[in-house]
Formats: sequence, structure tokens, C-alpha cells
Amino acid sequence: MEDAAIAQLISTSQLEGMRRVAGMPDLHPGRGYPVGAAFFSTGCFYPALVGNDIGCGMGLWQTSLPAKSLNIDKLEKRAGNIDGPMQDEAFRLQAMQAADLPAGDFDASLGTLGGGNHFAEFQQVDAVYAADALSALGLDKQLLLLLVHSGSRGLGERILRQHVDVFGHRGLQGGSVEALRYMTQHDAALRFARCNRHLVAQRLLSNVRAQGQALLDVHHNFVAEASIHGQMGWLHRKGATPSDQGPVLIPGSRGDYSYLVRPTLACQDTLLSLAHGAGRKWTRSACKDRLFKLVTPTQMARTALGSRVICQDRQLIYEEAPQAYKGIDSVVQALEGAGLIELLARTKPVLTYKTRGECCE
Repeated sequence: MEDAAIAQLISTSQLEGMRRVAGMPDLHPGRGYPVGAAFFSTGCFYPALVGNDIGCGMGLWQTSLPAKSLNIDKLEKRAGNIDGPMQDEAFRLQAMQAADLPAGDFDASLGTLGGGNHFAEFQQVDAVYAADALSALGLDKQLLLLLVHSGSRGLGERILRQHVDVFGHRGLQGGSVEALRYMTQHDAALRFARCNRHLVAQRLLSNVRAQGQALLDVHHNFVAEASIHGQMGWLHRKGATPSDQGPVLIPGSRGDYSYLVRPTLACQDTLLSLAHGAGRKWTRSACKDRLFKLVTPTQMARTALGSRVICQDRQLIYEEAPQAYKGIDSVVQALEGAGLIELLARTKPVLTYKTRGECCE
């Protein structure tokens, strides 16, 4: 773990009302606060710790696409372009109604991934460790999976900006008018983010002419009231997956495996949290400098595992290179070694969608 990430974690532990902080194995430096961590405070909570992508998380779907007869060329072509607004406005409005989302300024972004480390990825099961658990979850290893990682898009950014403009990075006293107002907006952003992941999945499934069944959907950026060691307070998660909401998928980079795991221990010392992914080891600004002379964007659209990457953004394809992330095995082994998880299955990427965007050639 980088010294900067540890320093940020220690600095956060010294905030007013902060009782415990926990860094996950994927801990890495963020913008003022570490990513891959959970924080427990009493008396007040800190919207800045949640950050601008409120509700960012992972959704996993079982598709109807047989892995055995996969034609990756056809899949890549049929995936199409989901960067722009949805054309089926009636379907979007129906999804918004089901999620209790009123009309707002960011409705057009529903069903889109956004930038950064967000992605949608078709995967196939590579190894099974607990067949009974997979059956109970409704997962068929013979069929492709679809993983969607995205959040609340511009809505979360506006909520954080409104808070910071008035309060800076100060906390909000629990029960205050300001706290209640923020939590109302925060909870709406959670619903928006979950709705967004479902619409992204439906767009892609429709494009590739497949059906899909949602297996799980878990936020990893949010704050909620919680009891830790018998004390009521506020549990913040910034890139930390809950360990008290059933099985979760912990993804690697676009060129690495992912692991479906089942939490085995409700550990309050680790703030009921797990790693949410591999975690960065290179800053975004360093990626292109390190890789530009070694590999072309076209070469980076193929991975060592034989998968394809759709990313027609020249800068982004370098920023999100597999080399920029820690190995997922080291992260998962740390969690398993601590007795926090049981491995259910390993998956490998088939096709990762980032953006069609402008041609990067």
C-alpha cells in the first residue's frame, strides 16, 4: 500500500467524531481521502468521504448467451454504442418510476456508464469453488455473465458540490436539517445509481439479443447509520463493498480475473466491509507516460486473457490499463487469509465496454 494512502487514512482517522477507519487490501490514494476504505463516526458524518459518485457500485446479471458457442467478433459488433442517451424514452421513464425517481436534470444520462473506471463487462465462469452456492444464487456456469460498474453520474457530483460550496469538507451533525436534506438527496442518488446500472445492462443485453437475470447489485460509495461494537453512528464507504449484504463480485482490471465471493464473517473491526476491486497502483497521469511507447491503443484493446476492450478514447485506454492496477489475486488472498470471505467462483473477461467515443487510431 502506498505511503500516501496510509497517510490519508491516518489523516481521516483524526476528523472530529471519527471512531474507527479501516483500509481494505485495495487501498490507494484519492482526492484528499483514500479509496478502498470505510470510516465510522459518531455525532456527525462527512459527505466529502462518500465523494461525488454517490451510489457507485456493481451489478451482476446472468445472461442467456452460451459461453461454449461464443463468437467474440459478433459480440463486439452487436454491443453497439451506449454512450448517448437511451432512444427508448418510455422504457427509461418506466424504470425511473419503478425506482421512485422524479424527473430531473440528469435523466438523459440514465443508461450510460460515464468515464473513469466505470465499465460493463461480459464474463465467463473460469473456475467453480462452491457449486451449491452458485446454484442457490441462480448462476449457470455455462452462460455468460454481465457485470456493470457505474454510479450516479452527474447527479452525485452536483450533490457533493452543493454541500462543499456551503460547508466545505466539514461534517454534518446527525439529525440536523442540513443532514436530513443531504441524506434525502443521497438516498435519491443511490436509487438513481442502481437504476442506471440496470438500464446499462438492459441496453447491452438488448443490443446483443440476449435475456438477463439480475443476480446481485451492491453499492460501494455511500453513508448509512450503523451500529459498530454496540455504538450507533455513521458508516461511510468509499470504494468498500459491504460484507453484510450477501455474495459480492470483486473485479480485477480489464485484463485480470474477477472473484465471486461470499462473506463469512460479520467483522466489525473491518467495518463490515471488503475490497471493491483491485485498486490502482499507478496514478492516471502516469499511465500514458509509462505505456505510450510500449503499446499502441490497438494492442491495448486485446488482453493477456484473450478478451477484447471497447475503448475509443485514447487517453482513457491508457489510464485504465491492466498494468495500472494491483493484481486481484493478492487482494482476494488477503481477504481470504483474514477469514473474511469464501470463494464461490472465478470469472474472466470476454468483452469490456468502456466507450465507443471518438476513434483512438
